[in-house]
Amino acid sequence: MPTGLNVLALILAGGEGKRLYPLTLDRVKSAVPFGGAYRIIDFVLSNFVNSGFFKIKVLTQYKSHSLNNHLSRGWRLSPLMNQYVDPVPAQMRRGPHWFQGTGDAVYQNLNLILDENPDLVCVFSGDHIFKMNILQMMEAHLETGSPVSVSAIPVPREEAISFGVIGVDKAWKAFSFIEKPENPDTMPDAPGLSLVSMGNYIFESRFLVDILTKDAEDTNSSHDFGKDILPKLSREGRVSVYDFSRNTIPGMSETEKGYWRDIGQLDAYWQANMDLVEVSPSFNLYNPQWIIRTYRPQVPPAKFVFADEANRRVGIATDSIVSGGCIISGGHIDRSILAHSVRINSYSKVSESILFDDVDIGRYSRIRKAIIEKGVKIPANTVIGYEPEEDKKRFHVSPGGVVVVTRADFGR
Repeated sequence: MPTGLNVLALILAGGEGKRLYPLTLDRVKSAVPFGGAYRIIDFVLSNFVNSGFFKIKVLTQYKSHSLNNHLSRGWRLSPLMNQYVDPVPAQMRRGPHWFQGTGDAVYQNLNLILDENPDLVCVFSGDHIFKMNILQMMEAHLETGSPVSVSAIPVPREEAISFGVIGVDKAWKAFSFIEKPENPDTMPDAPGLSLVSMGNYIFESRFLVDILTKDAEDTNSSHDFGKDILPKLSREGRVSVYDFSRNTIPGMSETEKGYWRDIGQLDAYWQANMDLVEVSPSFNLYNPQWIIRTYRPQVPPAKFVFADEANRRVGIATDSIVSGGCIISGGHIDRSILAHSVRINSYSKVSESILFDDVDIGRYSRIRKAIIEKGVKIPANTVIGYEPEEDKKRFHVSPGGVVVVTRADFGR
């Protein structure tokens, strides 16, 4: 950390996550499981801790019980060293209303900033998948002398319509910031790419308090960083942009550079999980120099049983991630991710699927390109993912054909 700087991190984890429904039926988006062993919020928290920043407040709002449980069990830092990961529920300190935007979420919690009195405040999204050495972004921020820096990454122009698109000059100063434009501007040196905001900001502390106070008084503002605050500051020439594609972490492969995913809708969520099971993944969970930290339940090791090849009753997993407590009992999984305590029974086949905790797949079932919610018991001889029209009658199916199965679909 730059010498003597006091840094406070605010993680925005109150998003409802409507586009991830029904995975967000009973939990906030940042608490949705990912990669078998993790929750989405673990990635941004690990980035801060691995980068040497240990004062972290997590701003919660919708359906936060699952998230609060996860943080209390798995994210206990050292109070003796003034280190913490504190969930902060919406308290309506500035009026009887929920957070009206990302800016308002921080404004309603200005007491956290005033109490800590930091030099810098990091405001990061709690629902993206990426690895980032935040210290490098902070050093770049300090070099610019700007009151605010935004991390950004180039994406194909056709994908940029879902993000905040930033226009920059040669010195990477923002001159425009347009949220979800119909016709995104492209980068001057890359006509097919647009520069988009990752939703991660570093502010000078006093500057942040000042602009949020002024924004709160603006009746024409929706009190959102992406829609109002950063566009205004960009027009005023006060925003520097950090090129995330330059960021490196210890042990990183070249293919991992610049990996960032907004998994706010089901198809993107499914694809990001599938990225993990590649032989040489573009997002590597197995780097011992940049550990993704989480709460892990006390479960036994995974187990693979039956080697009855004559009767094709073999417990086998290929190109898959299998968590502790799983039993692959005479079934076959391929290109799939299993959270803890999943059971795959004999003669069943699961492919390109994501199974949450305590799922049970009955005998002779065939499951393909599915997300199966926690605790679902799939009856024997069930077929999912092979007959699209039938699936749509029974389950929630994404535009890309991912079938989501919940406990309500088979009873609890």
